[in-house]
Amino acid sequence: MQFAGFSLRNALFVAPMAGVTDRPFRQLCKKLGAGLAVSEMVTSNALLYATEKTRRRTDHTGEVAPISVQIAGADPAMMAEAARHNVDHGAQIIDINMGCPAKKVCNVAAGSALMRDEALIGRILDAVVAAVPDTPVTLKFRTGWSRENRNALNVARIAEAAGIRMIAIHGRTREDKYMGEAEYDTIALVKSRVGIPVIANGDIDGARKARKVLDLTGADGLMIGRAAQGRPWIFREIEHFLATGEELAAPEVSEIHRVCREHLLDLYEFYGEEGGVRIARKHIAWYTKGLVGAHDFRQSMNTLPTVDLQLAAIDAFFGQQAARDARLTYAQEAEQEQLITQELAA
Repeated sequence: MQFAGFSLRNALFVAPMAGVTDRPFRQLCKKLGAGLAVSEMVTSNALLYATEKTRRRTDHTGEVAPISVQIAGADPAMMAEAARHNVDHGAQIIDINMGCPAKKVCNVAAGSALMRDEALIGRILDAVVAAVPDTPVTLKFRTGWSRENRNALNVARIAEAAGIRMIAIHGRTREDKYMGEAEYDTIALVKSRVGIPVIANGDIDGARKARKVLDLTGADGLMIGRAAQGRPWIFREIEHFLATGEELAAPEVSEIHRVCREHLLDLYEFYGEEGGVRIARKHIAWYTKGLVGAHDFRQSMNTLPTVDLQLAAIDAFFGQQAARDARLTYAQEAEQEQLITQELAA
């Protein structure tokens, strides 16, 4: 995909997720097939620039280009300054958050709360685009504030008029949060009415669903968030299916063991041992979710206090998986195979 002077591997994007899309995770997703990965949300409040959390979120050392940084806030001047600050610190694309449904974000009129004030949206977009004229600005938002007020098309038109280069739309309203199923009719409507690239987001959890969403919306690309947690290879699976119409076989246990281990090592280096061990727990839970024996493993793993113990537990767990099958086998699949074997024996 060609975008704003960048040649992307494909039109598959990693959705920005607070507490997830840190530099180690973004790098891993790019390595395993994502065309672009957007950073965790960075505050527009200059008073918080010096905090450890913000410094870490703006650390792009060694990151593969292009570097996309998402900023959040509700004040046009502060958002403009945040855009300049992040470009000065390595951002090559500025993304604006108007999709986060979290209360602590919406309570300060940021994130998806901005969709209630289209005039303010226009002022923010105009200010940010003007602040970084040589840097492409993108926008992520939802279908609306509530189901009765789906104003995504209005927002998209405001964005296009302001010079936003690309928009990503999550197929839910702020009211929906992450409940229920995403709808794609609104995304299709927006795509048919604007001339800038439109990226579809929401409930894309596999290669076939990716093809379906592209067909339903006519979108220029796809953004994947929660489905990539513990399964960053989903990007290469989708990439392969869209190119060939064939599904890749489940990855080999030895490869995912290596991927998980290297990811943990990056987390320990990035956050330090104490923080790395804590952050790693959720990633380990995602990597092992649904695998045979994962429940008991996670219960014991969450009590391990050191890097060495955590790595040893991972090695043992994936060793057991490899002894069972060379490829990843999920509990439901194993149960189905067992039933088939029993039926054949009978």
